[in-house]
Amino acid sequence: MAENNTRTAYTVESLLAVTVEVFNERGYDGTSMEDLSRAAGISKSSIYHHVRGKEELLRLAVGRALDSLFGILEEPAAVTGPPVDRLEHVVLRTTEVLLAELPYVTLLLRVRGNTTTELWALERRRDFDHQVAELVRAAVAAGELRSDVEPRLATRLLFGMINSVVEWYRPGAKAADGVAEAVVHLAFDGLRAR
Repeated sequence: MAENNTRTAYTVESLLAVTVEVFNERGYDGTSMEDLSRAAGISKSSIYHHVRGKEELLRLAVGRALDSLFGILEEPAAVTGPPVDRLEHVVLRTTEVLLAELPYVTLLLRVRGNTTTELWALERRRDFDHQVAELVRAAVAAGELRSDVEPRLATRLLFGMINSVVEWYRPGAKAADGVAEAVVHLAFDGLRAR
């Protein structure tokens, strides 16, 4: 069998996949460019050929998760119809995005505000949460959701349930089938006005 001496050609996307894995394993602050170089199997100079540095990689990674989440708010089912139906759609799709973009969303949920990029990501997360809280308020005002649970609290509890999935979900696990639907069922059976 002939030996293949060709190196894998890295793109920003493939480098990002490796980077996110290392950031999630070691933490952003605990990861050096040397760690990224070793994990990717390329030189540091090859990384710098694609990006300016570690913080740019972080911004690209959390930006991917945030763009996916904000995209949900523009989907037709999120902007038309009764507020509770729109909210259910957003909760379902948020969970689906978390599952589909698990490493990227996991990284987003772990940013703490130690860098300019982390502060930017936290601000965008707050904006997303605020927009969902407005949907909760609209559904309460329409009499579609219980009025005895404060909308901001309901929003935090919804996201607490959704975001906790990153701690236990493992792609390919049989028990994980139907996670998004289960989140919607559990959340809305408890929140709907009777």
